[in-house]
Amino acid sequence: MSNIKIKICGISDIKTLNKVCELNIDYAGFIFFDDSIRNVNFKFIESIKNTQFTNTRPVCVFVNPSEDDVYKAKSFFNNPVLQFHGDESFEFCESFGCDYWKTIHIQSKNSLDLIDKYESADAFLLETHQDGLYGGTGKTFDWSLISDEIIESTNIVLSGGINLQNVDNAKSLTPWCLDINSSLESEPGIKDILLIEQMIEKIRL
Repeated sequence: MSNIKIKICGISDIKTLNKVCELNIDYAGFIFFDDSIRNVNFKFIESIKNTQFTNTRPVCVFVNPSEDDVYKAKSFFNNPVLQFHGDESFEFCESFGCDYWKTIHIQSKNSLDLIDKYESADAFLLETHQDGLYGGTGKTFDWSLISDEIIESTNIVLSGGINLQNVDNAKSLTPWCLDINSSLESEPGIKDILLIEQMIEKIRL
């Protein structure tokens, strides 16, 4: 059985969240970014405040947020991870006293130099770079850019375009965690429970 952790991101409905918790998926990602079709509003977040996450840890995803945005979002959860997906500084990311992940948008091998600039990050999420976008591309980058040394020494969350067809290749890199989002949707922003179950089964083999 694989030891790779799993994050399902872009959760915006209670049915999906309940299934993620039922399956003991490691991380449930909630996107707090108005420009994303998967953005969650505080009415939804308020409605899930009594959810028993149990073995699933919430991840609050931000893109260049204000301090108030971060404090408000994290107040709805017990011990969330903060994921900074924009151009946030090291000082900003670590100022909230929470575990945090920093996203690196991969253009070339040099993109990975950012790892050294966020020494307090608990993990680094590697996403596909696309001009004008902060994520949600549904496209993979060149995974060969990730050295074995980085995989072995750093908690790498592999993201971007991972689907049922290429997830075995993603697993073979042995990242710390796989982040799955748009490939688990029946239409943009709408998660499909069957696809989630199929993906989890493949990853956990």
